Amino acid sequence: MKAMILAAGRGERMGELTDDLPKPMLAVGGVPMIERMINQLAAAGIVELVINIAWQGQKLRDYLGDGSRLGVTINWSDEGPLPLGTAEGVRRALPLIGDELFLLVNGDLIGKIGFSDLVCQQPEFAHLVLVDNPGHHPVGDFCLVDGSLAMLGTIDQALTYMGCGVYRPSLFLQNELADLGPLLKLSIEQGLTINAQKLTGWWLDVGTPERLRLAEQLLLKPPEQS
Repeated sequence: MKAMILAAGRGERMGELTDDLPKPMLAVGGVPMIERMINQLAAAGIVELVINIAWQGQKLRDYLGDGSRLGVTINWSDEGPLPLGTAEGVRRALPLIGDELFLLVNGDLIGKIGFSDLVCQQPEFAHLVLVDNPGHHPVGDFCLVDGSLAMLGTIDQALTYMGCGVYRPSLFLQNELADLGPLLKLSIEQGLTINAQKLTGWWLDVGTPERLRLAEQLLLKPPEQS
């Protein structure tokens, strides 16, 4: 299975930390986040990668090259100076991804995500990973009902999409919305079955300087060891 890492975002909430650096290259424990992600993917046997870039994208290309240093193969999808949106970025990259199921993951995640289990999934359209709502997103994104994604309000418990899942390319051709969240919600409304599971490991999306500092702490003492 191939994987696509979303790495095109501006990272505005990081302030001056991303003025001259793409957010996935910010280091946690002395290692850029995207390099940590690639190492986890490779450990799960996922070695064919597509990475989309926009803001400061050349610095990612210069650092990672063709991926051979990390034991993977990287194909680059360059969106220009500004990102196209999470769903449109995938559409742009589909010629590099092909027609088979692929894993899609945000480039600013760290944690124990369980890629080896995900690659065994065979959904009709997609299989997403959900988590308990973090403090910065208390409302959540979806509900999980009998292993399928449902709209907020379907049941009392709301969960958050963590930015990782297995997708079929055809899902991105059903509608032309630019961002993934609205695309998933419209797909549900149209009756498409989107499978989902709740993460059993730990995770953090490193979207702010505060969470970057928290990531350092969690690497030293992951939650399951607390």
